[in-house]
Amino acid sequence: MRRPSPLPPTPGSSSGSPRDPEPPAPAGREAREAEVVALPLPPAGGESEPDAAELGLRDVWRASRARRRALRAEVRRFTVRQRRRRRVWIGVGIAFVVMVLGTAGAAYSPLFAVERVDVVGTSQLDAATVADALSSQVGTPLAMVDDSAVKAALVRFPLVESYTLEARPPHDLVVRIVERTPVGVVQTPAGYTLVDAAGVVLSTTPTAPDGQPVIDAAGGTDAEPFHAVGRVMRALPDGIRSQVTAVSATTPDDVTLTLGATGTKVVWGSADRSAEKARVLDLLMQKSPPDRTKEYDVTSPEAGVLR
Repeated sequence: MRRPSPLPPTPGSSSGSPRDPEPPAPAGREAREAEVVALPLPPAGGESEPDAAELGLRDVWRASRARRRALRAEVRRFTVRQRRRRRVWIGVGIAFVVMVLGTAGAAYSPLFAVERVDVVGTSQLDAATVADALSSQVGTPLAMVDDSAVKAALVRFPLVESYTLEARPPHDLVVRIVERTPVGVVQTPAGYTLVDAAGVVLSTTPTAPDGQPVIDAAGGTDAEPFHAVGRVMRALPDGIRSQVTAVSATTPDDVTLTLGATGTKVVWGSADRSAEKARVLDLLMQKSPPDRTKEYDVTSPEAGVLR
C-alpha cells in the first residue's frame, strides 16, 4: 500500500518538519560554495607543498654530507700507512733539530768552558811554560777557542814547528806540539846559533852546545847547500847522527860529514836518496867501525866504498 507523499509547504507557511529541505540559495552563494569546493585539499599529514620541497632539499644535503664523510673515511683508511710514515719522519726531523740546537747551545755555553790546558809532545820545551802562555783561553767555551790567539802565544817559542788543538769535553784543551829538530849550529858573530833544517834560529850560545855538529855551508842558511845539509841530517838514524861533529857543503852535491874524535869522513854527495845512503852507511860502519876507517863513500848507494 502506497504511503501518501507529503505535500510541499505552501509559500509563507511557517510550519514544516526539521527534515524539510532548505529553500534554494541565491545564485551568488552557490558560486561561492562551488569555488570553495574546487580548492585543492592539503596533503595528508598536514604539510604543505613548500614544506615537502624543503624536506627534499634537506635530505639531498644530508645524503651528500654522508657521502663525503664516507669518502673521507675511505681515503683515511687507504692512506693510514702514508700518514703514519709522515708522522714518523716529522718526529725524527723534530728530534734531530732539537738535538742539533741543544748540542750547539751546550757547546757554546759555559758548561763546556776551558778549565785546563794540557801541552803534549814537548821534549826540549817546558810544557808548563807553554801552558801558562795559553792561560788566556781558560774560561772560554771549547767551541770558541781563539786559534789566532793560540798561534800568537806559540810564536814566542821558536822550537814549536807546528801544533794542533784538541777539545776534550767538558773542560780540557789539549795542545799537541811538534818541536823543531835541530840539525846543528852555525857560527856567527854572536856565537853559535842552533838552527833546524829550514834555517830557523832556535837559540844562540857563546860556545858550541854538546851533541850538535858545526855546519859550514856556503851561502848561509838561506842557500841551497845548507838546505841539502838539513835534508841529510834529518835522514840520519840517531845512532849515526850522534857521532857527527861537523858537516860541510860548498854545493848541494858535495855534502861531507865528519864523525867523532877520529875525524873519519863520510862522502855523501847530494841529498837525493838520503834514506838509502843512510842504510848503506850503517852497514859499512858495522863492517868497519870509524876507528879503523878513514873514509866512507856513499855517493852511490848501490856500491858503498871504504877507504
